[in-house]
Amino acid sequence: MKKFIYIAASLFLTMTMQAQDRPQPKAGPAPSININKPQSFVLKNGLKVLVVENHKLPRVSFNLTLDNPPYAEGTKKGVSDLLSSMIGNGTQSVSKNAFNEEIDFLGANINFWDSGASANGLSRYSKRILELMADGALNPLFVQEEFEKEKEKIIEGLKSEEKSVSAIAGRVENVLTYGKEHYKGEYTSEETLKNVTLNDVILNYNTYFAPGNAYLVIVGDVNFKEVKKEVERLFGKWKKATAPQLTYSDPKDVQYSQINFIDVPNAVQSEIALVNLSNLKMTDKEYFAALLANQILGGGGEGRLFLNLREKHGWTYGAYSSIGSGKYINKFRSGSSVRNVVTDSAIVEVFNELKKIRTELVSEEDLKNAKAKYIGNFVMQIEKPSTIAGYALNKETQGLPEDFYENYIKNINAVTAEDIKNAANKYFLADKTRVVIVGKAGDVLPGLETMSKREKLPIFYFDKFGNPTEKPAVKKAVPAGVTAQTVLNDYIKAIGGDKAVKNVKTLAVMSAGTVQGTPLELVVKTAPKKLGVEMKAMGMTMMKQVVNDKEAYMVQQGQRKDFKDQELKDMQAEATTFKELALLTDKGVTLAGIENVNGVDAYAVKSGKSTYFYDVKTGFKVAEAKELEQGGQKMTQTTYYQDYKDVKGLKFPYKTIMNVGIEIELITTEVKINEGVTDADFK
Repeated sequence: MKKFIYIAASLFLTMTMQAQDRPQPKAGPAPSININKPQSFVLKNGLKVLVVENHKLPRVSFNLTLDNPPYAEGTKKGVSDLLSSMIGNGTQSVSKNAFNEEIDFLGANINFWDSGASANGLSRYSKRILELMADGALNPLFVQEEFEKEKEKIIEGLKSEEKSVSAIAGRVENVLTYGKEHYKGEYTSEETLKNVTLNDVILNYNTYFAPGNAYLVIVGDVNFKEVKKEVERLFGKWKKATAPQLTYSDPKDVQYSQINFIDVPNAVQSEIALVNLSNLKMTDKEYFAALLANQILGGGGEGRLFLNLREKHGWTYGAYSSIGSGKYINKFRSGSSVRNVVTDSAIVEVFNELKKIRTELVSEEDLKNAKAKYIGNFVMQIEKPSTIAGYALNKETQGLPEDFYENYIKNINAVTAEDIKNAANKYFLADKTRVVIVGKAGDVLPGLETMSKREKLPIFYFDKFGNPTEKPAVKKAVPAGVTAQTVLNDYIKAIGGDKAVKNVKTLAVMSAGTVQGTPLELVVKTAPKKLGVEMKAMGMTMMKQVVNDKEAYMVQQGQRKDFKDQELKDMQAEATTFKELALLTDKGVTLAGIENVNGVDAYAVKSGKSTYFYDVKTGFKVAEAKELEQGGQKMTQTTYYQDYKDVKGLKFPYKTIMNVGIEIELITTEVKINEGVTDADFK
């Protein structure tokens, strides 16, 4: 019924990825880099303080970082999340509201988390800003009421991501790459959060929020002697302590390249990631070559992955790679979100690009462009206080040479094509790659299995929490005698019967919801060959659409668009109270089989570019998928229907969930049958 959902959802599909096809400017002489070196001192409790005076602007920034070894939280995973959400909510001497009000009054930004704090603002207020940051960090207020509120917020956030394909993909990728027992592989769940008490949060703070491995970096319009006195006054009483030195065995890469598949039936596209572990350090001789190799492969819109998967094939909005570096184990990954039907082909192309950069020397042009981008970004960032603070901290925590950043450009320019090839072979392990795929088995597995045999990539199956599982059933046998027509008739019977449905001449459906915190109102009115849609955000009309027997148009942001020819015919065909009445007489309708939709078996009825899913047991429509094309890219947009309720003898879904990259949930507030609709609604 709710074909209007596709129209409304188009408002949120504003993807503006643009290929970077403009020519690169010719490189000029390498600029000389002069980075202000910090003055430093150490407090008796172990806090190391780095001060970089910069008087160009009347601003100052403070950054407190606890460089503690990472640790796993086990069955109480989430305790650090709760600490991050609670610290800074007032102090032992200042209430939460008073604390936040003063920050606003000063025009400052102050943030806290489980392993540090940051603040910035005008230098004229630097003394008070530092006082507030120190008070919030060293004298936090932990009370049960706030603890319960913050825990509930995190749980609600987890619930909202239960069906998020990207959230599932991120979680399972880390579980499989690092292992559930590793600090990078464990994940917060409602179950682990319920194990956490307020005392656990306090214990975590007392154990890990310690000065022994802490650095305070101050950059901006300050006087070293004056700020030193303030730091000693505010942080000198911080009790001397050092966080525990925990160690973990590094996880291992897979012995051979393989596919790890996770079935998510509501996935409208596949999330794919090719992953291997990385121990790249900033002090490694291959560091700069590895950065440039990644840049050429998938560092941006000019990367080979982007040019292949998006520009050449049109399978995705973007494809990228990244390589982690630092003191602890990290990963190299290349990935993309692609249409279900091209999942297997996309994986082959990513492997092709990995093979190419490992076996062939990159062109002089590719290498020159990659260097130009890195050097350009480096020069642009060098003036930012946050960058200077980060560089100063990196030298201390990563063990970098004193002239590391002064020689940055020289080291980038020294990288050769042979260096790129060697770094790719060391860090891009094409023969030990874990291919993590999160997608809809019914759409993805047939092609994936064919590719698996051809490329000799075995497939292993996991659930959405990374546990091994059986191969999902892709297609279930349709019982004898079941056809598209019987499924449609069963739906009509389930919602009230043929007579009741045909007696509906007009429908008015009012719904409400939110998108990223913005309240939405949706009013849809339908009649035979007529449709009127109005969507409001915060009381203001965002979009209005009208379809009648003569015309169809949309008004959005004050601009009117009229639909003509085939578009007009298609929209007029969609304008009806119950789509199923028209589908019953459509000779092109077919029964595609039985698929799993959000945990229930559903008949899939296809008509043109749309597929309608009906619960095998109840007959209710549970989903509707439509193939769309936008910006030259094809995609599938799916809408889910739940919570059917009776209105004057007919049943309507009172919860509608649109999957348009983000999930938009609409709750029906009122349904009017044969009332509340006039001809004026369709003009």
